[in-house]
Amino acid sequence: MTQDEPMYPAKGGASMPQPTFEVVLVEPEIPNNTGNIGRTAAATGCRLHIVHPIGFDMGEKARRRAGLDYWDAVDCREHASWEAYLKAEEPARMWLFTAHGGRPVWDADLARGDHLVFGKESSGIDPAKRAECVARYGPNSILTLPMVPREGVRSLNLATAAAIAVYEGLRQVGGPSP
Repeated sequence: MTQDEPMYPAKGGASMPQPTFEVVLVEPEIPNNTGNIGRTAAATGCRLHIVHPIGFDMGEKARRRAGLDYWDAVDCREHASWEAYLKAEEPARMWLFTAHGGRPVWDADLARGDHLVFGKESSGIDPAKRAECVARYGPNSILTLPMVPREGVRSLNLATAAAIAVYEGLRQVGGPSP
């Protein structure tokens, strides 16, 4: 497989025709977060995209060990790289979530089919990908989940942030796709 080829569909997960949102995890590092986000995606009619490299094994044995026995209900596509994801999916609308600036998620006009992008747990989205998002989708495409400024509290858990974003989107669009 070349770097530009998508790695999807992942084992398990039946593909859905029109997902509510496309939830994109760029280089996730913690399997339990990815599992929780997969559960959120399955429960809300969203498709999950996992952009490599990742910090854990996605094989069936590893999923069972992590307790991801519902993974067959997750519509998951894996991509070899950020570039492969962009080429394969060609997102018309993208929202990049970061703890470092941007406008509050509730100020965005989310729509069905939007791509909600989250970076890795340790460092978020790298500056080059953020700049590319701004160049393609404008500065208003950078969103945040506001927090009280408090020393030592740098961000929300990735799974929590993804769930908040998905449910704010559901509130805006009137619920999940059937």
